[in-house]
Amino acid sequence: MSFFNRIRLQTPESVEIEFTLAGIGNRALALLIDYFVLGLTLLLFVIVWAIFSVQLFDFLNDWTKNAQNFGLWLLAIFFLIAFIVYAGYFVFFETLWQGQTPGKRFAKIRVIRDDGRPVGLAQATLRSLLRPLDEFLYIGAIFIMFSQREKRLGDWAAGTIVIDSQIPAASATFTISEQARSLYTELLDIADLSQLLPDDFAVIREYLQRRDAMEFKPRIALAAKLTQQVTAIINLDKLPAAAPDVFLEAVYLAYQHKEF
Repeated sequence: MSFFNRIRLQTPESVEIEFTLAGIGNRALALLIDYFVLGLTLLLFVIVWAIFSVQLFDFLNDWTKNAQNFGLWLLAIFFLIAFIVYAGYFVFFETLWQGQTPGKRFAKIRVIRDDGRPVGLAQATLRSLLRPLDEFLYIGAIFIMFSQREKRLGDWAAGTIVIDSQIPAASATFTISEQARSLYTELLDIADLSQLLPDDFAVIREYLQRRDAMEFKPRIALAAKLTQQVTAIINLDKLPAAAPDVFLEAVYLAYQHKEF
């Protein structure tokens, strides 16, 4: 297995982008951090549940002789809630943070779908529900090490991969216009660049690098489509007055100089 296994995906805009798979080392680091956070959460839950149970038993002992019958119910409810917290931790963060948990964010990795799109609730839920099976006898680790796309069982079921979320800051092989250099400083103030994901940035970069080799009409159509999508992602109220190529160049510069 290569330490830096890379794959190429084609986006719905017919732009090919390349990702570096996270690898088992980064994934293990992320999982270790997540289990530390999850362990603290479960410990707090156990303490609260213990206090609640003691008070409930004291109350029931004062009013009924069948308080012991509630013990099994409380135990069953405890394990049900504990499992929901365990599974829900990964579902909640991967859905809310677009494929990242606290551990994944620290390790700078992220879950995406096989076609490069962000994961949704369904994919995050499938991955989380199959996590116990993946961790049984290190089955998931074995699959990650010996599968071409480094997928565990949860990834195969959900149609996801785990990638390095850092986009290499390679030098541009295209010309940045003066209009774009003026526009990008304005974008830093009016646009929410935190919503632009690394793979969104990669699509913009790939387009700018390859546009000169495209035919005129497909290039104009693709630039307009990308401009419309990026405008929605970064929460601009309306399409920019600049030409699509100029706007995309400005977004490229602004993303590299963002602070969040």
